[in-house]
Amino acid sequence: MQVLIRPWGAMHYFCDGAEDGPCVVFANSLGTDLRLWDPVLPLLPPGLRTIRYDKRGHGLSDTGPEGPVTLDDLAQDAIALIEATAGGRPVVFVGLSIGGLIAQAVAAARPDLIRALILSNTAAKLGTAESWQARIAAVQAQGLAGIADAVMERWFAPAFRATPALAPWRNMMICTPAAGYTAACAALAGADQTAATAALRLPVLVIAGGADGASPPDVVRATADLIPGALWHLIPDAGHLPCVETPEDWAAAVAAFLQEHAR
Repeated sequence: MQVLIRPWGAMHYFCDGAEDGPCVVFANSLGTDLRLWDPVLPLLPPGLRTIRYDKRGHGLSDTGPEGPVTLDDLAQDAIALIEATAGGRPVVFVGLSIGGLIAQAVAAARPDLIRALILSNTAAKLGTAESWQARIAAVQAQGLAGIADAVMERWFAPAFRATPALAPWRNMMICTPAAGYTAACAALAGADQTAATAALRLPVLVIAGGADGASPPDVVRATADLIPGALWHLIPDAGHLPCVETPEDWAAAVAAFLQEHAR
């Protein structure tokens, strides 16, 4: 267990693999922690240095003081992590959902730190300010347990939801501190990377799930279309978290991209 001290508190992260290997940073989704990547890490190419972290208000990281959080704040946390762990080497940044927005913001702000991007189940803009404010209000009124079933319907395809494998992910979401969850929702409400992402010029792989109710494939594809040369990969039967639901398919697409661009 490793901790990076930020102005708002302690940020939990974990590094695996060869210290001199190509660095790959993983940023997870709203309501999950760094265990999101456990199913796929063993399926990726050997020799990588993988860096996972819990964004503020999630997992074992501090929530920080009350007050608004912006996408730029979350990007600055990721930048600090890269500077502290990657030994001055540019990284491949893998981001899912809000993690993908963080990846886009980091690439725009500090292109010197980013070798390539993998954007999974995300977009340059996710939802509307109104929809995120409604989510915040629902959490404040009902708690995370009160919205969990609706979130699971957006996260996973029906076949996965019918299995016992759903329970740990529902529990992970419910155990997220409500203040951390709503702070991230507020960041999403104000996040729009459309113009900055259209200006990116680096290798990018964009992945979507055909059964994703949180970031539908057409929304994800529109972001891929913003970036010249971006590769597009659709996993037809996957929901919002294909690294959980279809780890072999997700890892196969990512492994091929890493083989070409990580070194």
